[in-house]
Amino acid sequence: MRAAVITERGAAPAILDFPAPQAREACILIDVDTAGLGGWDVLGAYRLGVEYPCVIRGEGVGRAPDGRRVYFGERSMLPYGAWAEQTLVPAEEVWDVPDGVDDRTAIAMGIAATGALVPLEQANIKAGENVLILGATGTLGQIALQLARYLGAGRVVAAARNGTALARLAERGIADATVRLGGDDDVAALKAASGDGFDVVLDLVCGQPMLNALKATRWGARILTIGTGAGRQVNLDIADLLFRSLSCVGTGQRPPADRRAIWERLLVIAREQNIVVDYVDYSLDQAADAWAAQVDGPHAKITARIRG
Repeated sequence: MRAAVITERGAAPAILDFPAPQAREACILIDVDTAGLGGWDVLGAYRLGVEYPCVIRGEGVGRAPDGRRVYFGERSMLPYGAWAEQTLVPAEEVWDVPDGVDDRTAIAMGIAATGALVPLEQANIKAGENVLILGATGTLGQIALQLARYLGAGRVVAAARNGTALARLAERGIADATVRLGGDDDVAALKAASGDGFDVVLDLVCGQPMLNALKATRWGARILTIGTGAGRQVNLDIADLLFRSLSCVGTGQRPPADRRAIWERLLVIAREQNIVVDYVDYSLDQAADAWAAQVDGPHAKITARIRG
């Protein structure tokens, strides 16, 4: 079968002929229609100890042997993955896609949307509160802005480094205000956008941006960190955290049934709230281009048609 294959650690994928997976007990063999790509894939953390060559993991939508249209996350049996004509996935990780849900929505409401909803619900947003999404222009950030509003936020502010992507969020009404990071005084810019202080910060980047955002919060603020794109180590002045809480939230280590319930709920929210996401579409043959775009930061969800 044709697949986007990584031949060694750190290498970009190449389209190669790869042995097709064989049926296995407690697994489902899936003909892949659409694959997604995310930051976790290009970081390659899941490949620690994995033998090469292997298919890009990703998440996707395809057809089960009985014809069912199904979603599967980044849990394919190694060395298989979504970026191939077929993959093999544990049965408990294969979830039916409801009628009327397109492939891209099914994928976006998987890993990315779960990563937004879980910490935002943990923050227990109260009606009218002031919420900052730090690192807001990626897929998870775009969804988080809209979910924060759905959960009761009165004002939602987007902060990131890319001015063009921030402007698009404002134009679409997804954010009430934006802050372009990387200027002369990010702390002042965040404070100016915060009014009398942020109540909730969903931090997707960590590092210095998170420390700067802390200074724009008020007493009782909840800061939830789920990403490390701006650095994993911080030099924290504990005074900035006084009368506030800081949590590092993991979103993926839940039983399959729990993750499925969250995904199914998100599909309903996406329809009822008209959740919008920017997408960039590729073909399987363009896997290397898609990979490079994800490394650079596409400010959109990358998907690819594998079949059809």
